[in-house]
Amino acid sequence: MKILSIETSCDETAVSILEIDGDLAKPKIKVLGNTLLSQAVLHEQYGGVYPNLAKREHQKNLPILLEQTLKQAHLEVGLPSVDFIAVTAGPGLEPALWVGITFAEELGRKWNKPVVPVNHMEGHVFSVLYNADKPLELPALALLISGGHTELVHIRDFGDYEIIGRTLDDAVGEAFDKVARMLGLSYPGGPIISKLAQEARTEKLESDLKFPRPMINSGNLNFSFSGLKTAVLYKLRDEKREDDEFKRMVAREFEDAVTDVLVEKTRRALSSLDTPIKTLIIAGGVSANTFISLAFAKLASEFPTLTLRLPTRELTTDNAIMIGIAAYVRVKSEPKILNDNSALIAKGNLSINSEYNRTTSLSEDIKDN
Repeated sequence: MKILSIETSCDETAVSILEIDGDLAKPKIKVLGNTLLSQAVLHEQYGGVYPNLAKREHQKNLPILLEQTLKQAHLEVGLPSVDFIAVTAGPGLEPALWVGITFAEELGRKWNKPVVPVNHMEGHVFSVLYNADKPLELPALALLISGGHTELVHIRDFGDYEIIGRTLDDAVGEAFDKVARMLGLSYPGGPIISKLAQEARTEKLESDLKFPRPMINSGNLNFSFSGLKTAVLYKLRDEKREDDEFKRMVAREFEDAVTDVLVEKTRRALSSLDTPIKTLIIAGGVSANTFISLAFAKLASEFPTLTLRLPTRELTTDNAIMIGIAAYVRVKSEPKILNDNSALIAKGNLSINSEYNRTTSLSEDIKDN
């Protein structure tokens, strides 16, 4: 099965062509072509992603990336031999999502190919299938951590998901970026915070800093990071220090606090679900954080029958490869979707446990969230 996939949910424009076959638990995935263009430098002056700028850049770059990807795959630009087109339909920034959807539908009409909508978070879940050395065992628990999301998802089967915990305010990646901005660091701030935190650990810097671990004893599986962010703000205001050593200490304590909360909530989820979880998936941009991934490796070791799965580093951030993989899972699970020719809808707040199809109204998704 040959799939052209498109991702434009935020500030990465990405196109890939995949050849996928085999069982859903361990498909054979061959990347024939793959291109990605990040807009991070353009959005740096805003301290975050500016939706209309992202939309403009997607419109400008999609045709260029498509041509490059087709050439990599040695496919004809005019009428490539793909089976269908996959495109992210949500969640994400709606102006950006619409660009990808419109582009995919135009290609679908031009090439007479079906267009399959994909849930971006489902893409993160199944990013762990790429280059996997063994089958994905279900049921699984996925912690999806990125700039826009922090969710614990119970995966009973392919296509059968339930969100059992989520952030009530800031996503964890968003909190990293906001704290970085408070410290006068550039965007995206997450990798810089992590680098400073590791320097503090390596240098064994002593500090009496102690930030709260929000909702760690809340009795549920939800998250909150706004209070932690505020605690950092107050500490910076009170200390009135801008030296590099202080920044490293703040970064370390902040990362420690975030990690403690993520790990403890996941531990409780693993212990509380009725059905024993066979696989723990950590995915999304923040899963590239080495300190956090090592903490989850330690957590997984507490459960003798649990396997930890993380995506390869290049698939932690938004990309079209994971969208193509998720589309393969959808089509194999529900082949009739290839016969649905109705128009797609961009849904900025689409939930992974929503039954996404082209007839579901936007109001129903809002209600679900």
